[in-house]
Amino acid sequence: MPAEFTMGVMASCTDGFCGEVRRTILDPAAGTVTHLVVEPRHLRGEPGRLVPVGLAQATEGEVKLGCTLAEFKRLDPAEEVEVLNDAEYGFSEAVGVGGFGNVSSPGMAGPTSGIGLGASQPIVVSHSVPLGETEVGQHEHVHAVDGEIGQVEGFVVDSADHTVTHVILKEGHLWGRKQVAIPIAAVKSVGEDGISLSISKHDVDDLPAVEFHRPSQ
Repeated sequence: MPAEFTMGVMASCTDGFCGEVRRTILDPAAGTVTHLVVEPRHLRGEPGRLVPVGLAQATEGEVKLGCTLAEFKRLDPAEEVEVLNDAEYGFSEAVGVGGFGNVSSPGMAGPTSGIGLGASQPIVVSHSVPLGETEVGQHEHVHAVDGEIGQVEGFVVDSADHTVTHVILKEGHLWGRKQVAIPIAAVKSVGEDGISLSISKHDVDDLPAVEFHRPSQ
């Protein structure tokens, strides 16, 4: 049976709502989904969690997790935080607003935040991705051989072994309100620049329209 994991949908534990599916972790070598990144909504500072896909059951417009809220909070965090040395990076202070505020800085590899107003030690927050795997975020770009064609909405996987069978393409202006499922055989690579296909825009346009579950608003 296929399972549709759409990013942006709500996620619930056995005893209550726990967040929203924001990213998907893939094992490119095996062609499988390994984790879903679920982030609490409206809880500033509360980290997202790496949820093993075996705990997730896709339902219409929602993902149900086979764990309690307490067990969810004990899962591995989806972000890593590193406190930097001010002198090494040439910082005297990092400006934070409302507890956490983004600051930009030359030579920094990722987003940085200051803890509190006038904080003296900047930090780098990076996504946690298991070794050898890669992440795909909501609305990541999809590129055909002749240009960008849309954005990732999610994945269709085989429930038995979590093998990806299709990439769910978010509707684009080229097809009006059409939505399509790109066969995994047409995916050339998945990387930092998004998903690259081995087919053209015309080939995608010829794929039949498919109705997917929409994220809850």
